[in-house]
Amino acid sequence: TECVSGCVCPEGLFDDGRGGCVEQKDCPCIHNNELYSSGDKIKVDCNTCTCQKGVWKCTDDVCYGTCMIYGSGHYNTFDGKFYDFDGSCEYVATQDFCGDKNSSGSFSIITENVPCGTTGVTCSKAIKMFLGKTELKLENKEYKEIQRDVGDDVQYWNRTVGLYLVIEASNGVMLIWDKKTTVFIKLSPDYKGKVCGLCGNFDDKANNDFTTRNGLQETNPLNFGNSWKQSPMCPDVTQEIKPCDLKPHRKSWAEKECSIIQSEVFKICHSKVNPLPFYEACVHDACSCDSGGDCECFCSAVAAYAQECIKAEACVFWRTPDICPIFCDYYN
Repeated sequence: TECVSGCVCPEGLFDDGRGGCVEQKDCPCIHNNELYSSGDKIKVDCNTCTCQKGVWKCTDDVCYGTCMIYGSGHYNTFDGKFYDFDGSCEYVATQDFCGDKNSSGSFSIITENVPCGTTGVTCSKAIKMFLGKTELKLENKEYKEIQRDVGDDVQYWNRTVGLYLVIEASNGVMLIWDKKTTVFIKLSPDYKGKVCGLCGNFDDKANNDFTTRNGLQETNPLNFGNSWKQSPMCPDVTQEIKPCDLKPHRKSWAEKECSIIQSEVFKICHSKVNPLPFYEACVHDACSCDSGGDCECFCSAVAAYAQECIKAEACVFWRTPDICPIFCDYYN
Protein backbone atom coordinates (compact mmCIF):
# COMPACT_ATOMS: atom_id res chain seq x y z
CA THR A 1 0.00 0.00 0.00
CA GLU A 2 2.91 2.36 0.48
CA CYS A 3 6.49 2.46 -0.79
CA VAL A 4 9.32 0.91 1.24
CA SER A 5 12.90 1.87 0.42
CA GLY A 6 15.35 -0.95 -0.29
CA CYS A 7 16.73 -3.16 -3.04
CA VAL A 8 14.62 -6.06 -4.30
CA CYS A 9 14.64 -8.17 -7.42
CA PRO A 10 11.77 -7.90 -9.89
CA GLU A 11 9.20 -10.65 -9.62
CA GLY A 12 10.46 -13.98 -10.96
CA LEU A 13 14.13 -13.08 -10.50
CA PHE A 14 16.44 -13.97 -7.60
CA ASP A 15 19.28 -12.20 -5.78
CA ASP A 16 22.52 -13.82 -6.98
CA GLY A 17 24.58 -12.80 -3.93
CA ARG A 18 26.77 -10.55 -6.07
CA GLY A 19 24.40 -7.59 -6.26
CA GLY A 20 22.55 -8.74 -9.38
CA CYS A 21 19.24 -10.44 -10.19
CA VAL A 22 19.07 -13.68 -12.16
CA GLU A 23 16.54 -16.25 -13.27
CA GLN A 24 16.33 -19.38 -11.12
CA LYS A 25 18.23 -21.46 -13.67
CA ASP A 26 21.20 -19.10 -13.31
CA CYS A 27 21.36 -19.13 -9.50
CA PRO A 28 24.91 -19.59 -8.14
CA CYS A 29 26.04 -22.24 -5.63
CA ILE A 30 28.19 -21.75 -2.54
CA HIS A 31 31.18 -23.92 -1.54
CA ASN A 32 33.68 -22.90 1.17
CA ASN A 33 32.18 -19.39 1.23
CA GLU A 34 32.84 -18.90 -2.48
CA LEU A 35 30.15 -18.36 -5.11
CA TYR A 36 30.13 -20.50 -8.25
CA SER A 37 28.03 -19.76 -11.33
CA SER A 38 25.55 -22.19 -12.82
CA GLY A 39 27.42 -24.83 -14.81
CA ASP A 40 30.67 -24.48 -12.81
CA LYS A 41 32.29 -27.74 -11.74
CA ILE A 42 34.38 -28.47 -8.64
CA LYS A 43 36.16 -31.60 -7.44
CA VAL A 44 35.28 -32.91 -3.98
CA ASP A 45 37.59 -35.82 -3.21
CA CYS A 46 37.24 -38.07 -6.28
CA ASN A 47 33.79 -36.78 -7.26
CA THR A 48 32.81 -33.94 -9.59
CA CYS A 49 30.03 -31.58 -8.54
CA THR A 50 28.18 -29.34 -11.01
CA CYS A 51 26.21 -26.25 -10.02
CA GLN A 52 22.63 -26.52 -11.31
CA LYS A 53 19.95 -23.93 -10.43
CA GLY A 54 21.69 -23.06 -7.16
CA VAL A 55 22.17 -26.67 -6.04
CA TRP A 56 25.25 -28.89 -6.30
CA LYS A 57 24.68 -32.14 -8.21
CA CYS A 58 27.54 -34.56 -7.53
CA THR A 59 28.67 -37.89 -8.92
CA ASP A 60 28.71 -40.55 -6.21
CA ASP A 61 31.83 -42.59 -6.90
CA VAL A 62 33.30 -44.28 -3.84
CA CYS A 63 36.73 -42.77 -3.17
CA TYR A 64 40.03 -44.14 -1.93
CA GLY A 65 40.78 -43.19 1.67
CA THR A 66 44.04 -41.49 2.64
CA CYS A 67 45.72 -41.43 6.03
CA MET A 68 48.66 -39.10 6.54
CA ILE A 69 51.34 -39.52 9.22
CA TYR A 70 54.06 -36.88 9.32
CA GLY A 71 56.63 -35.11 11.44
CA SER A 72 56.65 -35.76 15.14
CA GLY A 73 53.51 -37.83 15.54
CA HIS A 74 50.84 -35.93 13.59
CA TYR A 75 48.03 -38.10 12.25
CA ASN A 76 45.22 -37.27 9.83
CA THR A 77 42.99 -40.35 9.71
CA PHE A 78 41.10 -41.84 6.75
CA ASP A 79 37.99 -40.03 8.03
CA GLY A 80 39.79 -36.69 8.48
CA LYS A 81 40.40 -36.62 12.24
CA PHE A 82 43.56 -34.65 13.03
CA TYR A 83 45.41 -35.51 16.26
CA ASP A 84 48.89 -35.84 17.77
CA PHE A 85 50.38 -38.91 19.39
CA ASP A 86 54.03 -38.95 20.34
CA GLY A 87 55.22 -42.41 21.45
CA SER A 88 58.63 -44.07 21.18
CA CYS A 89 57.76 -47.59 19.99
CA GLU A 90 56.32 -49.52 17.04
CA TYR A 91 52.60 -48.89 16.47
CA VAL A 92 49.95 -50.30 14.14
CA ALA A 93 49.20 -47.53 11.65
CA THR A 94 46.50 -49.58 9.92
CA GLN A 95 45.62 -53.23 9.33
CA ASP A 96 42.65 -55.36 8.37
CA PHE A 97 43.26 -57.87 11.18
CA CYS A 98 40.46 -56.45 13.30
CA GLY A 99 37.83 -58.01 15.51
CA ASP A 100 38.50 -61.44 16.98
CA LYS A 101 41.97 -62.97 17.30
CA ASN A 102 41.41 -65.45 14.46
CA SER A 103 40.18 -62.91 11.93
CA SER A 104 42.08 -63.19 8.70
CA GLY A 105 43.57 -60.16 7.04
CA SER A 106 45.77 -59.39 4.08
CA PHE A 107 47.93 -56.49 5.26
CA SER A 108 49.35 -54.58 8.18
CA ILE A 109 51.40 -51.35 8.26
CA ILE A 110 53.55 -50.62 11.30
CA THR A 111 55.21 -47.28 12.00
CA GLU A 112 58.31 -47.18 14.19
CA ASN A 113 58.80 -43.95 16.09
CA VAL A 114 62.16 -42.86 17.44
CA PRO A 115 63.19 -39.67 19.27
CA CYS A 116 64.10 -36.76 16.99
CA GLY A 117 65.92 -34.00 18.84
CA THR A 118 66.49 -33.70 22.57
CA THR A 119 62.99 -32.69 23.72
CA GLY A 120 61.63 -36.24 23.71
CA VAL A 121 59.29 -35.94 20.74
CA THR A 122 59.38 -38.78 18.21
CA CYS A 123 59.34 -39.03 14.43
CA SER A 124 58.34 -41.95 12.23
CA LYS A 125 61.68 -43.22 10.99
CA ALA A 126 60.94 -46.75 9.79
CA ILE A 127 57.83 -48.32 8.30
CA LYS A 128 57.07 -52.03 8.03
CA MET A 129 54.50 -53.18 5.52
CA PHE A 130 53.22 -56.76 5.73
CA LEU A 131 51.50 -57.97 2.54
CA GLY A 132 50.56 -61.64 2.91
CA LYS A 133 53.87 -63.38 3.44
CA THR A 134 56.00 -60.48 2.22
CA GLU A 135 57.45 -57.99 4.67
CA LEU A 136 58.79 -54.69 3.35
CA LYS A 137 60.92 -52.54 5.60
CA LEU A 138 61.35 -48.88 4.64
CA GLU A 139 64.09 -46.94 6.38
CA ASN A 140 67.20 -44.87 5.63
CA LYS A 141 65.73 -43.76 2.27
CA GLU A 142 65.48 -47.33 0.91
CA TYR A 143 63.40 -50.45 1.33
CA LYS A 144 64.15 -54.13 1.60
CA GLU A 145 61.97 -57.19 1.14
CA ILE A 146 61.83 -60.14 3.57
CA GLN A 147 59.90 -63.32 2.70
CA ARG A 148 58.16 -65.07 5.60
CA ASP A 149 56.74 -68.59 5.79
CA VAL A 150 53.14 -67.73 6.60
CA GLY A 151 50.51 -65.88 4.60
CA ASP A 152 49.25 -65.64 1.04
CA ASP A 153 51.00 -64.29 -2.00
CA VAL A 154 50.12 -60.63 -2.49
CA GLN A 155 51.63 -58.98 -5.55
CA TYR A 156 53.04 -55.49 -5.28
CA TRP A 157 54.79 -52.92 -7.47
CA ASN A 158 57.12 -50.12 -6.51
CA ARG A 159 58.03 -46.95 -8.35
CA THR A 160 59.61 -43.62 -7.60
CA VAL A 161 57.51 -40.53 -8.29
CA GLY A 162 59.44 -37.31 -7.72
CA LEU A 163 60.38 -37.26 -4.05
CA TYR A 164 58.23 -40.24 -3.17
CA LEU A 165 58.58 -44.00 -3.16
CA VAL A 166 55.20 -45.54 -4.03
CA ILE A 167 54.35 -49.14 -3.20
CA GLU A 168 51.09 -50.39 -4.67
CA ALA A 169 49.68 -53.83 -3.85
CA SER A 170 47.13 -55.95 -5.69
CA ASN A 171 44.86 -55.99 -2.59
CA GLY A 172 44.03 -52.27 -2.86
CA VAL A 173 46.66 -50.92 -0.47
CA MET A 174 49.07 -48.15 -1.47
CA LEU A 175 51.87 -46.62 0.56
CA ILE A 176 53.58 -43.35 -0.42
CA TRP A 177 56.75 -42.43 1.49
CA ASP A 178 58.90 -39.31 1.18
CA LYS A 179 61.94 -41.29 2.46
CA LYS A 180 61.95 -39.09 5.55
CA THR A 181 59.15 -38.69 8.11
CA THR A 182 56.01 -38.43 5.96
CA VAL A 183 53.91 -41.40 4.89
CA PHE A 184 50.55 -41.54 3.11
CA ILE A 185 48.50 -44.74 3.20
CA LYS A 186 45.77 -45.09 0.59
CA LEU A 187 43.10 -47.80 0.80
CA SER A 188 40.52 -48.88 -1.74
CA PRO A 189 36.84 -48.36 -0.76
CA ASP A 190 36.51 -52.14 -0.16
CA TYR A 191 38.20 -51.59 3.21
CA LYS A 192 35.59 -49.12 4.50
CA GLY A 193 34.85 -49.96 8.13
CA LYS A 194 37.15 -53.00 8.03
CA VAL A 195 40.45 -51.53 9.22
CA CYS A 196 41.81 -50.47 12.59
CA GLY A 197 44.87 -48.79 14.07
CA LEU A 198 46.14 -45.24 14.50
CA CYS A 199 44.63 -44.26 11.12
CA GLY A 200 41.09 -45.01 12.35
CA ASN A 201 38.44 -47.30 10.88
CA PHE A 202 37.63 -45.62 7.51
CA ASP A 203 33.84 -45.62 7.96
CA ASP A 204 33.32 -41.95 6.94
CA LYS A 205 32.70 -40.97 10.59
CA ALA A 206 35.53 -39.15 12.37
CA ASN A 207 33.93 -39.28 15.84
CA ASN A 208 34.61 -43.03 16.35
CA ASP A 209 38.19 -43.07 15.04
CA PHE A 210 39.67 -43.45 18.54
CA THR A 211 38.71 -47.13 18.75
CA THR A 212 41.30 -49.03 20.80
CA ARG A 213 42.69 -52.49 20.10
CA ASN A 214 40.02 -53.89 22.45
CA GLY A 215 37.24 -52.21 20.49
CA LEU A 216 36.54 -49.51 23.10
CA GLN A 217 35.80 -45.89 22.18
CA GLU A 218 38.35 -43.47 23.64
CA THR A 219 38.35 -39.68 23.80
CA ASN A 220 41.97 -39.34 24.86
CA PRO A 221 44.51 -39.74 22.01
CA LEU A 222 47.16 -41.02 24.46
CA ASN A 223 45.06 -43.97 25.68
CA PHE A 224 44.02 -44.72 22.10
CA GLY A 225 47.59 -44.57 20.78
CA ASN A 226 49.02 -46.67 23.61
CA SER A 227 46.56 -49.47 22.81
CA TRP A 228 48.10 -49.89 19.35
CA LYS A 229 51.72 -50.40 20.40
CA GLN A 230 53.27 -53.59 19.02
CA SER A 231 55.33 -54.54 22.07
CA PRO A 232 53.97 -54.56 25.62
CA MET A 233 57.55 -53.79 26.74
CA CYS A 234 57.30 -50.19 25.45
CA PRO A 235 56.39 -47.62 28.08
CA ASP A 236 52.98 -45.98 27.78
CA VAL A 237 52.86 -42.32 26.82
CA THR A 238 51.41 -40.48 29.82
CA GLN A 239 51.72 -36.83 28.87
CA GLU A 240 51.86 -34.67 25.80
CA ILE A 241 55.28 -33.15 25.20
CA LYS A 242 55.32 -29.41 24.48
CA PRO A 243 58.74 -28.82 22.92
CA CYS A 244 58.29 -25.03 22.60
CA ASP A 245 57.90 -24.79 26.40
CA LEU A 246 61.04 -26.87 26.85
CA LYS A 247 63.01 -24.84 24.29
CA PRO A 248 61.57 -21.30 24.55
CA HIS A 249 64.50 -19.81 22.59
CA ARG A 250 63.33 -21.75 19.51
CA LYS A 251 59.70 -20.74 19.81
CA SER A 252 59.87 -17.34 18.10
CA TRP A 253 61.97 -18.78 15.25
CA ALA A 254 59.45 -21.62 14.82
CA GLU A 255 56.46 -19.24 14.80
CA LYS A 256 58.16 -16.93 12.30
CA GLU A 257 59.06 -19.75 9.90
CA CYS A 258 55.69 -21.52 10.17
CA SER A 259 53.72 -18.31 9.63
CA ILE A 260 53.99 -19.05 5.88
CA ILE A 261 51.07 -21.49 6.38
CA GLN A 262 48.80 -18.65 7.52
CA SER A 263 50.23 -16.09 5.08
CA GLU A 264 49.13 -14.77 1.67
CA VAL A 265 51.14 -17.56 0.01
CA PHE A 266 48.49 -20.11 1.02
CA LYS A 267 45.54 -17.70 0.88
CA ILE A 268 43.63 -19.60 -1.83
CA CYS A 269 43.70 -22.69 0.37
CA HIS A 270 42.58 -21.19 3.69
CA SER A 271 38.86 -21.42 2.92
CA LYS A 272 39.26 -25.02 1.71
CA VAL A 273 41.55 -26.54 4.39
CA ASN A 274 41.76 -25.10 7.91
CA PRO A 275 45.40 -24.01 8.33
CA LEU A 276 45.39 -23.85 12.14
CA PRO A 277 46.13 -27.50 13.03
CA PHE A 278 48.87 -27.59 10.38
CA TYR A 279 50.39 -24.35 11.70
CA GLU A 280 50.38 -25.66 15.29
CA ALA A 281 51.93 -28.94 14.16
CA CYS A 282 54.60 -26.98 12.26
CA VAL A 283 55.55 -24.88 15.32
CA HIS A 284 55.65 -28.04 17.45
CA ASP A 285 58.01 -29.75 14.98
CA ALA A 286 60.21 -26.72 14.39
CA CYS A 287 60.75 -26.39 18.16
CA SER A 288 61.46 -30.08 18.64
CA CYS A 289 64.03 -30.79 15.92
CA ASP A 290 66.94 -29.18 17.73
CA SER A 291 69.75 -31.58 16.89
CA GLY A 292 70.12 -31.03 13.15
CA GLY A 293 67.47 -31.55 10.52
CA ASP A 294 65.41 -28.61 11.78
CA CYS A 295 64.77 -27.40 8.24
CA GLU A 296 63.66 -30.88 7.26
CA CYS A 297 61.08 -30.91 10.08
CA PHE A 298 59.80 -27.48 9.08
CA CYS A 299 59.64 -28.37 5.36
CA SER A 300 57.76 -31.63 6.02
CA ALA A 301 55.21 -29.72 8.11
CA VAL A 302 54.54 -27.10 5.41
CA ALA A 303 54.52 -29.77 2.69
CA ALA A 304 51.81 -31.65 4.62
CA TYR A 305 49.54 -28.59 4.43
CA ALA A 306 50.40 -28.03 0.75
CA GLN A 307 49.46 -31.66 0.06
CA GLU A 308 46.02 -31.21 1.65
CA CYS A 309 45.57 -28.02 -0.40
CA ILE A 310 46.27 -29.89 -3.62
CA LYS A 311 43.65 -32.49 -2.63
CA ALA A 312 41.19 -29.60 -2.24
CA GLU A 313 42.12 -28.28 -5.71
CA ALA A 314 44.12 -25.32 -4.39
CA CYS A 315 47.51 -25.42 -6.05
CA VAL A 316 50.06 -23.40 -4.10
CA PHE A 317 53.61 -22.58 -5.20
CA TRP A 318 55.33 -22.13 -1.86
CA ARG A 319 58.85 -23.50 -2.37
CA THR A 320 61.49 -20.92 -3.31
CA PRO A 321 65.30 -21.03 -3.57
CA ASP A 322 65.29 -19.92 0.11
CA ILE A 323 62.35 -21.93 1.46
CA CYS A 324 62.64 -25.72 1.17
CA PRO A 325 64.04 -25.80 -2.38
CA ILE A 326 63.85 -28.99 -4.43
CA PHE A 327 66.28 -29.66 -7.25
CA CYS A 328 63.75 -30.92 -9.78
CA ASP A 329 66.26 -31.81 -12.49
CA TYR A 330 67.89 -34.19 -9.99
CA TYR A 331 64.61 -35.95 -9.18
CA ASN A 332 63.21 -36.04 -12.72
